[in-house]
Amino acid sequence: MSNSKETINPFTEKTLKRYTLMTHQEAEVCVEKANECFEEWKLVSVAERVKLANALAKIIEENQDELVQLMVDEMGKVQSQAKQEVALCAEICKYTASTAEQALANEPRDYNQGRAIITYQPIGVILGIQPWNFPLYQVIRYSITNLIAGNTTVMKHASNVFGMAQKIHSLYEQAGFPKYAYQSLLVDGETASKLISHDGIKGVTFTGSDNVGKMVAEEAAKRSKKTVLELGSNDAYLVLDDADIALAIETCVKARIINNGETCVSAKRFIVTEKNYDEFKLGFKQAMMQIKMGDPRAEDTHLGPMARKDLREKLHDQVKKSIAAGATIVCGCEMPDGKGFFYPPSILENVSPNMPAYDDELFGPVAALIKAKDDNDAMRIANDSRYGLGGGIFSKNEEYAIELAVKHFNTGMVNINGYGLAQPNLPFGGVKNSGYGREHGGFGLKEFVNIKSVMIAEINSNT
Repeated sequence: MSNSKETINPFTEKTLKRYTLMTHQEAEVCVEKANECFEEWKLVSVAERVKLANALAKIIEENQDELVQLMVDEMGKVQSQAKQEVALCAEICKYTASTAEQALANEPRDYNQGRAIITYQPIGVILGIQPWNFPLYQVIRYSITNLIAGNTTVMKHASNVFGMAQKIHSLYEQAGFPKYAYQSLLVDGETASKLISHDGIKGVTFTGSDNVGKMVAEEAAKRSKKTVLELGSNDAYLVLDDADIALAIETCVKARIINNGETCVSAKRFIVTEKNYDEFKLGFKQAMMQIKMGDPRAEDTHLGPMARKDLREKLHDQVKKSIAAGATIVCGCEMPDGKGFFYPPSILENVSPNMPAYDDELFGPVAALIKAKDDNDAMRIANDSRYGLGGGIFSKNEEYAIELAVKHFNTGMVNINGYGLAQPNLPFGGVKNSGYGREHGGFGLKEFVNIKSVMIAEINSNT
């Protein structure tokens, strides 16, 4: 096995840089350094940690141009969306900093023998295993939260974005965090898996496929280590009988092609009631075919290349298998010639169970169009999935849509008459095979802390 990895520009197909992988022993030393740092970092006040988080937000903003360039070059992200990712990461730092002191403050309570204190104490080194599709955001969202909580972090990034991994490491040091509080480890998946068993690792957070996530959780569970998993999904967007069809079409196109279609919480299955199916299909097809695919650096590009050649091949294989099982092409679904790992905006219909387009996650700009008899049938189909990360509902009856979202839609997040990515002040995470645990909205601050009860008994003195 090679001890190096190269990053490749998915637009030009040219090698950007070659990186030497750390050995397992070198990675273990990093964990030990993080452990040593933790013993001092845990004693730093939350107020001081908050100051550093705000400093990191400023550093991220000041480094926008370089961060955007890395995202465009390493994974083909459209430039305008890369700028949005940078801004989101700065806001996550600021929001978490603004809520941390109150969220982590000791809570006094009474009990039948006296008084008690509930306190939130950090537990140690948290291992992060993160994907390439949001190469800055995925890392910042877990690491800044845990650092503010008093933990230290070591992070295994995807090998096709190792340039970003090194840059994030430098951002933390520029912001003034202790040297070993945050570390990007240039390691492969096998080394990261072995690190789970290291005594110094106290928790693991993983974002990626459900199959790999289950293996990570199993390794951690053998050692009674907590995990937070944010896994894949095939989010369903429901176009109900009373939906605003023009709004639904505009939003669904955006929600399918955002980040080149490579987003866990993007729209993937479009479930449309029989009443609106033909109108939606026509407008959806027209809108998807107007999407401009090209150079991710260009201001007018909507869809850049997929991040890697193998990912494009996997997507096309899923499309071909769905067609072989009975799905039909509305548009796209052909691998284009020429340079760059491009895949066109595509729609499949007549999609049904036991097809990849129905059962699995299509991680690219391919939409699965599914006809439902009525609103109830649409909700049934939406929940007929092993996943449960996000979803969407289009209905002019807002109260009805809210009731469906709250009581019937079995996901961690639901959009009504719109689409949005992660919000700093709202919890992010899923259910079923999409994982467990929550990040953002203050919830992530307490995922990896020891919620400790300190009980002080009243002493009755006889004088």
